[in-house]
Amino acid sequence: MATITSSNVASAIVKLVAADALPALMGNLVMGNLVNRDYEQTLARAGDTVNVPIPPTLVANNIAEGGSVQTQNPNLGNAQIVLSTHAEATFQVPDVTKVLAVPDLLKLYMQPAVVAIAERMESDILSLYPQFTSNTAVGTAGSTLTEATVDAAETALFNAKVPASKSKYLIVSPSAYSALRQIPRFTEFNTVGEAGIRTMIDGAVGKMKDLYIFRSQFVPQTGSSPVTTHNLAFARDAIGLVVRRLPQPLPGTGAIAEYAELGNFGMRVTMSYQPNTLAQQFTVDVLYGVGVLRNNMAVQVNS
Repeated sequence: MATITSSNVASAIVKLVAADALPALMGNLVMGNLVNRDYEQTLARAGDTVNVPIPPTLVANNIAEGGSVQTQNPNLGNAQIVLSTHAEATFQVPDVTKVLAVPDLLKLYMQPAVVAIAERMESDILSLYPQFTSNTAVGTAGSTLTEATVDAAETALFNAKVPASKSKYLIVSPSAYSALRQIPRFTEFNTVGEAGIRTMIDGAVGKMKDLYIFRSQFVPQTGSSPVTTHNLAFARDAIGLVVRRLPQPLPGTGAIAEYAELGNFGMRVTMSYQPNTLAQQFTVDVLYGVGVLRNNMAVQVNS
């Protein structure tokens, strides 16, 4: 039978916190769950650059009878994403033994830390909108988002040759989302059947014009008169979210760390003792970078 030591107990506490951290984070992400995530267990530091390969473009050659194949020398594309953000949220637990005795207390401590990191990631991803210049922006600044604008966004992605097999998304501000679910023919039973009733009752737009529609409080707004809301229609491969492992604390420093990893995503949870407050300090942190992978797979949707 293994001997119970203070070291074992400390490690168990950190593992317990880490086990609850990642599922809670994933549940609070919107954009983070929709974009292309690249995660490896390779250790990295803030400022490192990750090269994400992009498939080359080939053309079809009509080979005539007796002719020969036309050799192509495609260059593998490359998107460089800098791990520019080391986001952390730290909190202290005065009596850590209560966390083990009452697991619900752990969630009370963890939730604000996890939400803070999720909000930072959402804001960083949505701030990429100015870099999508391949497709002409649709919609009008300061105006209500309409069915015609949504249609124009989906058409722009189709003309940009976004594969039909790929899911396409439209992320909008709360006010734009409200305008969409008030379009009469999308909320009436006699025009869209059961889907219209569900929109009225549940308040969820769901899918419109082949775009899955989501809302976020972090959709950027610029200007003053009128205010421009920069909604975004995109496919998954338009944006890359690159996450890498952070190193373990140095041995003997009194800090213990565990990794929480799931679904191309990972974060570190570190526990240390703070003698000034006589409390255990927990730090939840993640090292990541965001960038554009395929410029043609997104279009700005202004409102």
